[in-house]
Amino acid sequence: MWDFGRGSGVVALVLLTVSTVLGVATRSGRPAPWLPRFAVTEVHRNVSLLATVFLALHVGLLLFDPHAMLRLFDLVVPFVGDYRPFWQGLGTVALDLLLALVATSLLRHRIGRRSWRAIHWAAYGLWPVALFHALGTGTDSFTPWFLTLAVVCAVSVCGALCWRLSARFAQPRLEARV
Repeated sequence: MWDFGRGSGVVALVLLTVSTVLGVATRSGRPAPWLPRFAVTEVHRNVSLLATVFLALHVGLLLFDPHAMLRLFDLVVPFVGDYRPFWQGLGTVALDLLLALVATSLLRHRIGRRSWRAIHWAAYGLWPVALFHALGTGTDSFTPWFLTLAVVCAVSVCGALCWRLSARFAQPRLEARV
């Protein structure tokens, strides 16, 4: 269970990275080179759902793994765990943020687009918290393969965020409104 718990955490991090990058792309309103605009949104939703499934696997497997010694209390209250409490607490914070994103996405039609969008900004906080959790508490965190993966994930999200903050990001939207 330990290996599957670790592996599902790594897969969840990669999927959260892809979801974050696709979320930025969805917000741009542009099609991807290989997908029409509506498909980018659908892929973003499906990748987000898959990331949630792998995070649930990660948490569930480690909860029942005798080596991890994770308590149910540790999943709810951050920074009280026995093993590297700060880094494990970041995982709890990431889990709480993801649950808020999932819940509000499911209730999007009831809470309204403006409220949903305001809460959805938490995704920009979720990703680095999850990355720091993986780097701080993961048993593979200083292996070359994981450091390479973490750098690729960081470069991908930072690149998407730089594009999001650039003037080029909004150009098609401005042209469409004229």
